[in-house]
Amino acid sequence: MDSWIQADVAIVGYGPTSQVLALLLGRAGHRVAVVERWPDLYPLPRAVHFDDEIARILQRAGVIDDVNRIVEPADRYEWRNAAGDVLMDFDWSGVGPSGWPVSNMFSQPDLERVLDSHVKALPTVQVYQGWSATALRQDGQGVELEMVSGAFADGQWMPSGQNRRLRAKYLVGADGANSMVRQTLGIASQDLGFAFDWLVVDVKPTTPREWHPKTWQLCDPARPTTVVPGGPGRRRWEFMLLPGETSQQMNQPAVSWSLLAPWDVTPANATLERHAVYTFRGRWADEWRVGRVLLAGDAAHLMPPFAGQGLCSGLRDAMALSWRLDAVLSGRLAATVLDSYGPERSAHVQQMIGFSVALGKVICISSPEEAAQRDRDMLAARHDPAFEPPASPRPRLGAGCYSADTAGSGFLTPQGRVAAQGRTGRFDDVMGAGFALIARDADVLAQLSAANRAALLAAGSVVTHLGPGGIDDLDGTYGRYLETMNAVAVLVRPDFYSHGTAARSADLDALVGAWRAQIGVAA
Repeated sequence: MDSWIQADVAIVGYGPTSQVLALLLGRAGHRVAVVERWPDLYPLPRAVHFDDEIARILQRAGVIDDVNRIVEPADRYEWRNAAGDVLMDFDWSGVGPSGWPVSNMFSQPDLERVLDSHVKALPTVQVYQGWSATALRQDGQGVELEMVSGAFADGQWMPSGQNRRLRAKYLVGADGANSMVRQTLGIASQDLGFAFDWLVVDVKPTTPREWHPKTWQLCDPARPTTVVPGGPGRRRWEFMLLPGETSQQMNQPAVSWSLLAPWDVTPANATLERHAVYTFRGRWADEWRVGRVLLAGDAAHLMPPFAGQGLCSGLRDAMALSWRLDAVLSGRLAATVLDSYGPERSAHVQQMIGFSVALGKVICISSPEEAAQRDRDMLAARHDPAFEPPASPRPRLGAGCYSADTAGSGFLTPQGRVAAQGRTGRFDDVMGAGFALIARDADVLAQLSAANRAALLAAGSVVTHLGPGGIDDLDGTYGRYLETMNAVAVLVRPDFYSHGTAARSADLDALVGAWRAQIGVAA
């Protein structure tokens, strides 16, 4: 074998979760080695949606300006029955709490190309494409990974015989649903038993056309169908396979065109970019960390696409992992902070999976009688005076690294526009990454002890307040948030989730003291 490849963090897999994790760690100055058996980026569409929280993560990763060039917003997400009645209507308009559009539609190959260009511009990150990870083992100091070069022939991986070994302090398995890393560790999964086959068809219309509705689900038992943008210049249809239909039978170009024909989509006005049959499932790994090896993305969880949260959940994993690994590798925090990664993310993603499966149970009905009863129930609910329009969930993290008994802790915090030190913009751009203690005014911060202030600064935290000498809360975002929480201060984590709030100035030291104890900040 050749000489060892040395890295701080090794990542197996090179999809968006891996790319964002590599960017976040690489920009922090850590040596990252990525191993991916595909020699090139996968060229065909898959994920098509991300929300405002993910845009904020992409902002933190330094790529949002380029990403915004390849996305289009979706203002509404409608669910209609065969008669055209609206069963559910999600309002995705405007800017979300993270300071970016609530819904963004894109083509995954376009996103991966943007991320890839930024990853490969970093001198601290090396990407080994065309290399398959074959074995791993770990000890108290790090992880060893064996890898072999090769290529795909007729869809099969063919090793070339060239071998290399990689040594890293930590390893992340972001290698997809059939994760070699997860299987090597012997990690089992929980499965909700939701499994439906769908034919996913991506097209590029060749003639201009307005689509109404733009983003929707057709809950027709004769053929449940998804119709959504696939990013600028693309459209996606997803057709549920009916009882008796097989994947082999349905995954044919002629079948795709026949199903598209009623939508007036034909070879005369569109190009068929891709067709593939997927089994939509709800599943998550029992463990997300074994020693120095951690799971992220599809290696850790799968969900049906009806909420548009699959890729989003993977990028949340990357964000949650990156700040922990950065702090541990930099010596700012103890390695015990990694213990909370799996419990927090697993419980959060289980709620997302549950929501996605619940939506799937609305549309995946092929019985006319069951569909008719569903329609009656949902239409009656919409006419109830107490009806509230549905909204995508923003769940609390699972038990972990936050002060659970304070208002808003474990939930996502907003990002507003601020002005400070001669700069104006979104908070993360003006104030930087890391923990952020934001107080209502200077008098609140004056209650912070010298030791706690020093600990915050030693951990690279922002310590600021609203008003003169601090930040100008241009749109009142932080003032409203603190008022809603009935709090005088909030301690925000690097992944934008609240560690906790202080209801009174006298509570501030206790909040920061609890934070120091939880995450292992040096006294």
